[in-house]
Amino acid sequence: MFNLANLFTAANMVCGFTSIVLSLFGRIDIAPFFILAAAVFDFFDGLIARKLNISSELGKQLDSLADMVTFGIAPGVIMLVMITLGIDNSSLLPAEDGARVYNNDLSYYVYFQITSWIQALLYSIPNSFDASIKYLPFVGVFIPFFSMFRLAKFNIDTNQSDRFIGVPTPMSTIFFLFFPLYFTSNLNNWGHQPAWILSLFDCYTLAAITVGFSLLMVSPISLIALKFKNYGWADNKFRFLLLGLSLISLLLLKWWAIPAIVFLYLLLSIIENFSTKKP
Repeated sequence: MFNLANLFTAANMVCGFTSIVLSLFGRIDIAPFFILAAAVFDFFDGLIARKLNISSELGKQLDSLADMVTFGIAPGVIMLVMITLGIDNSSLLPAEDGARVYNNDLSYYVYFQITSWIQALLYSIPNSFDASIKYLPFVGVFIPFFSMFRLAKFNIDTNQSDRFIGVPTPMSTIFFLFFPLYFTSNLNNWGHQPAWILSLFDCYTLAAITVGFSLLMVSPISLIALKFKNYGWADNKFRFLLLGLSLISLLLLKWWAIPAIVFLYLLLSIIENFSTKKP
């Protein structure tokens, strides 16, 4: 039961749980990195199981349970927090006299917003969240809801050995991580962000993105899987293109590389589907 591969799977789950706790306590600057660490453990648990020939049905079940925490619940909580922050960002923007209510303390700002939301939601304390909009952050539930079905379908679908049907939960999670990473990296300059960035991080936009991308997890679209049966160019050109362009994006685009890579992944998958269709 407690072999090396399963311990790596457990480490995946522990990182996901830690990310959830940090997010709810306002540390959305740190929480994404625990999910990224979990993704590393998730990659190596399968690799170790194959190399040591210790694959088992128990390991497969543990992997899905850990993934549900890390790539289902954790990103759902992160987007719940991000939508909450998008409801009222007035303290991040300069007032008429140029001053700002908020100044530099990231964890306190996020925690204060979460606390204000809870006060309005559970105790009907009048504040900027005290309206029907206080229910909007629960749109984050769409992520674990569709992740559950995505993971269950993957476990029983024999057609996903070399292709994915629907966006994999780790890829979906990485996409959602862009929002806290960009927000926290630019928080002290938020009043100088262009209008389209402010619109992107508005609560309604974030809610729509959350629903839309969650649905992609259970969509019938066929997507590239980074599984190499050989390393020839003819059989893997789209995989090589994805890896190469992803590396360039990481070097040039900083946090914007995350959505760029995800959309590149979707685009190359669609192109490959059309190019390999038989007439």
